[in-house]
Formats: sequence, structure tokens, C-alpha cells
Amino acid sequence: MQLFPVILPTLCVFLHLLISGSGSTPPLTHSNQQVAATRWLPATATWYGSAEGDGSSGGACGYGSLVDVKPFKARVGAVSPILFKGGEGCGACYKVRCLDKTICSKRAVTIIATDQSPSGPSAKAKHTHFDLSGAAFGHMAIPGHNGVIRNRGLLNILYRRTACKYRGKNIAFHVNAGSTDYWLSLLIEYEDGEGDIGSMHIRQVIFLISLSHIFFKMYT
Repeated sequence: MQLFPVILPTLCVFLHLLISGSGSTPPLTHSNQQVAATRWLPATATWYGSAEGDGSSGGACGYGSLVDVKPFKARVGAVSPILFKGGEGCGACYKVRCLDKTICSKRAVTIIATDQSPSGPSAKAKHTHFDLSGAAFGHMAIPGHNGVIRNRGLLNILYRRTACKYRGKNIAFHVNAGSTDYWLSLLIEYEDGEGDIGSMHIRQVIFLISLSHIFFKMYT
């Protein structure tokens, strides 16, 4: 279990970030999805926003303008409900690649889930669909075919979950507007590595207090 300080005007609290597979007390709650799984799974993909842009101007995960800057920039997308999981899927990283050898690169593109998309063309709740930023969608193409692949609009792809990698960074918190000495709201901007966030606690002096998961990547 790791300890991360967040300083507020008159309150010093310590955040215990409980990552799946690390720490033993208190017990963790986490997804059963295997992050390091090597099996590729089928899905569909579209793109939205400007051709070389970052998709939405914030998205359902609450990242706001952070999607326009590193480490998110040009590597983001919206995922269907089966991966979004009511917001618990925000910040997850996936490798995606398309299948048409005439326009698709063999190299997979790593994207970060920052938004929720519909279930895709099938309109089935369990269908896996990615609505990528224009930049991420174009990066699946072989050199010189970025525009061609975007003109296709809809592609069959393969995807798999992968560990997030942020050079020189471990984790970042953002104290949300409206936080006071008596009410703290946090957004987990990103978290390096393979661990899913199961729960968060704060410690003031000697007492450990559980934070409530309100929505997306936000806790109070």
C-alpha cells in the first residue's frame, strides 16, 4: 500500500491508493478482468471529433481539458458500456489494431479510455465498440493512409487490455473545484501500471476513512 500526500488549505490528509494486487489491509475490491491478458478480442471502431484531434472536449470520465495534453493527447477514445463499467473503466489502457491489410498497420495503437460511447453498430449492450479520437484512429493506418482509414468510418478491429505506461510518473490526483476544509473531492487523473483502482481511503492522524466512489474516476 502506497502513501500519497494531498495538501489542502488547513487540512493535511494522506491518501492510501489501494491497487489490485497490492496491500492486504483493508481488503481490496477490484475487477476480475485480467489486465495482462494476451488474448486479442474482436470489436468495432469509429472515430469522432476533428481528423487529428482528441475526440471530445472532455468526455464522460471527467478529465476535461486534460485530454488535450500529455500523457493523454492523441491517445484517447470512448468505450462502450461493457468496458466503461459505469465509470470504473475510465483511465484503462487498450491496444487496438484494425484488420484490413491494405490500409492497416500491423502495429497496435495504445489508447486510454476517457469517454463512454454507445454500444456500436449492433446496438447490443454487450457489443464492444471503440469511438476513437481522429488522431488515434488514423494511427492504425500504414504510413500515408491516415486519411484513407478515416474515410472508411467503421472498422473491424482487435483489442486487448494493456498496462498503462507514463514515463517518470506514478499517479496523479486532481482536487476538484468545490473542495473545502470539510469536503474533499478527487479525480484520479491517471495511474501507471497494471493495477485497477479498487478503493481509496484517507488518513487524518491515525484514523483511516473510506472515500466514496461517486462516479467515473471521482471520489469524495
